[in-house]
Amino acid sequence: MNKLKERWGIENNWQIIVIFIVFAVTGSTAAKIAAPVTEFIGIPRETTPWYIFWPIRIILMFVMYQILIVCFGWLFGQFNFFWNFEKKMLRRLGLGRFLKEDEETE
Repeated sequence: MNKLKERWGIENNWQIIVIFIVFAVTGSTAAKIAAPVTEFIGIPRETTPWYIFWPIRIILMFVMYQILIVCFGWLFGQFNFFWNFEKKMLRRLGLGRFLKEDEETE
């Protein structure tokens, strides 16, 4: 646990538990709300071929996850951790150009 605390820059074990809870809740929520969103945009599972439905649903879940993780992180009092996590993820995906220049020094 100490290596994880050091790597993530957190002080106590309670923060690790909260962070794990946020990851779990975010993943479950993104997966759960992807179904009604695909229905809403006109891509029903029953009539859409799997090779069209699943890539669209996975992309939707990915985008929703990125938004929800910051929101749930804020709700659980770990906004800074998850905002830094999100910025790191965006940079790795090659989308770091959308962040402000002064944020890149973190």
